Amino acid sequence: MGIFTRVRDIISSNINSMLEKAEDPEKLIKLMIREMEDTLVEVKASCAGAMATKKKIQREADEVRKREDDWGAKAQLAVDKGREDLAREALIEKRRFRERAESIERELAQCDGLVEQYQKDIVQLEDKLASAREKQRVLVQRHVAAQKRKQTQEHVRATDNADALARFENFEQRIERMEAEADLVNFGKKTASLEEEFAKLTGDEDIEKQLAELKAKKQG
Repeated sequence: MGIFTRVRDIISSNINSMLEKAEDPEKLIKLMIREMEDTLVEVKASCAGAMATKKKIQREADEVRKREDDWGAKAQLAVDKGREDLAREALIEKRRFRERAESIERELAQCDGLVEQYQKDIVQLEDKLASAREKQRVLVQRHVAAQKRKQTQEHVRATDNADALARFENFEQRIERMEAEADLVNFGKKTASLEEEFAKLTGDEDIEKQLAELKAKKQG
């Protein structure tokens, strides 16, 4: 594939559409950026070569035009000196250099157009590359954010489960404690009632004994 064809394909490509269809967008954008960078290096090298060729052709054109002017001056000198034969030969040489200059200038125009096209492609490739790098930056940020969100959700879920279990155990312990306290309250009341009943029995027996003694003393 020629370099201009690759450049056209890259420039005309729809990055968003390609990424939406890709199974691994991060991998795809990385490959696209690498291809753009390689193509940009190649285009710049080609542009530099074309610019060097343009300068060489320009120097050659300047030299040929100078030779054309020189032969024109010689033709004029020959005419002034009455040497029409030399003037005719000089004009023939002048025409030859003029034709050569015109051919070189056409070549120069083509080279100039090539350099201009390379420069336009460089600007467009750099813009496309900057856009791709921005897409890569956004994708990486989204990937990192998604990973952090996933980790956070997993942590929250684990924490929620642990907290729920802890709250359940705490609630169960509170209920057991309340039941134990209730049992202690009832146990205390039962013990107090029994002690009072036995105390009454003991007190009644003592009274009866004293009463019997008083009766015996009266009878005696």
